[in-house]
Parts: sequence; structure tokens; C-alpha cells
Amino acid sequence: MSPTQTHAAADVAYRTIAIDGIDIFYREAGPADGPTVLLLHGWPSSSHMFRDLIPKLADRFHLVAPDYPGFGYSAQPSTKQFDYTFDRIAALMDQFIDALGLRKVSLYVQDYGGPVGMRIATKRPELIRAIVVQNSNFHAEGIAESLAPLAAYWHDRSPEAEAAVRGFLTIETTKFQYTHGVQHPERVNPDAYTLDQANLDRPGNDAIQLALFRDYESNLASYPAWQEYLRTERPPMLVIFGKNDPFFTPAGAEAIGRDNPNATVVPLEGGHFALEEHSTRIAAEMRSLADRVAAGDYAK
Repeated sequence: MSPTQTHAAADVAYRTIAIDGIDIFYREAGPADGPTVLLLHGWPSSSHMFRDLIPKLADRFHLVAPDYPGFGYSAQPSTKQFDYTFDRIAALMDQFIDALGLRKVSLYVQDYGGPVGMRIATKRPELIRAIVVQNSNFHAEGIAESLAPLAAYWHDRSPEAEAAVRGFLTIETTKFQYTHGVQHPERVNPDAYTLDQANLDRPGNDAIQLALFRDYESNLASYPAWQEYLRTERPPMLVIFGKNDPFFTPAGAEAIGRDNPNATVVPLEGGHFALEEHSTRIAAEMRSLADRVAAGDYAK
């Protein structure tokens, strides 16, 4: 591939498509006929979290990174106009896949991307080529004590319980998510947490985030089904994670490896948003995973 071709492949297009009447923003790069990677972002981020990873893979892969409703540059319908649950967001992303004509995808899931992606994978196992899990969780042992206020909010909707979870919506918590446990703080781009916080601070966005906090319990209820999917479907997986994540513990990542013998578990010295300082390593591990998939190294 010539330098000109490499540059063209790495160019990122910024697009918007209406899905079920909602404008969904997404980033797209790489050859259209390359293997597709659907990048599903975490909380409180957006497709912006993949800004460093996409150029490192765009010579080989077709990369598509949408923003969920209420996140990033996608539309923000009110909670009266849109049902902010993980089921509904996953269904919308499923429609997004079909609208773009994607027939086979590898998923990259981080944080909220895990519950969204696993709903799609369990519904449509034939769609999935491979899964990359980066600081997301499918097991109870992966939930850290720091999320106790969130768990309390599922059953207690008092002003006191709500005030506790509203603490997650502050700039202090947003910055903490990016900086806690990192090996190289100077590699954490302040644009990331500044943009996330600007989106959280939009009028009406707090109601959206509280709705998703209330619905997060539905993910724990789905863990047994997702674990069964891992044991029976055994998709090729890369579980690569910042082991100092304050919200999801290494035990959760290791549990994925126990469920799925086709999962490679790679801990990194980093935090919740490991891409901020480890995008080069993660891109290399993803290439290695793709090589093994192409070579037919995985079997159920």
C-alpha cells in the first residue's frame, strides 16, 4: 500500500443517519470491503473515545463508531420522547447495523458498549466475527464497591439516593474516570473528559443519565444469558483492560476467560479509559486477533 493509499484509508468521515426518526452521528474510516469493526463507546463518552485507535487500524479494517442517543453528537430526545434503556439503545444500534448494510462485524465494546453489544450478539450470533472487550463487564464479581451508590439507586429513588448518583455526573468524577490508575497521566488528553462533561452538562441530559442509571440493573439480570452465550458460541475474543479501573475489577475480565476458551485476556497497567494511553498496544492486539481469526485458529 502506498503512502497516498494509507493516508486515504485513515481519513475519517463524520456522518449522520436517521434511525427510527433519531439522528445518529457516527465516524467511519477504512476500506468499505475490509472486515468491519463496530466500535461501541462507554459512559459518559462517545465515539470520540476511538479518535486515536481508528487511524491505527484504518489501513486494514472498516471502522464504524456511532454515538448513542443522548451522547456525543447524536440527537438528544427527551426522556418523554425516547425510552432510555439498554434494550432500546441496543435495538436502535441493531437497526443502525442494518441501515448501513453490515453483514458481519467484530464488536469493540467498552463500559456501556458491553451491555449494548452483548444484547446484539445474543440476538444475532451469526452477525459476530469476534469481540474485543475493553473495561466492560458481564459478571457480578466484576462490579467494584465504588458502584454501590448506583446499586442502591435501583431500589431507592429517594432524593438522598438520587443525590448520591448525581455525583457521577460531575466534572470531578468524569476527570477521575480518565486519570485514576493511569501509568502515564500526560497521555490523557484533556479534550476527552472536557467534551464528555460538556455533553453531560447539556440541559436535560441529567434526566437521560439518571434513566440509564436506573436501568443498569437490567444488565446484571442479563449476565447469565451473556455468560451462556460465551460458553456455547465461544466467539473469538480479546479481553484487554486497564487493571486499575475503579469501576470494573480484573476479576470480571478473568471470568470472561473462564467462560470462553477462545478469549485472550490481556491486562494493562492503566485505568477505565485504557485507550487514552494504550491505543498503540490495543491496535496491535486487535491485529493479532484478526490474524488468528483469518487463519481459522478458533473452534467451538
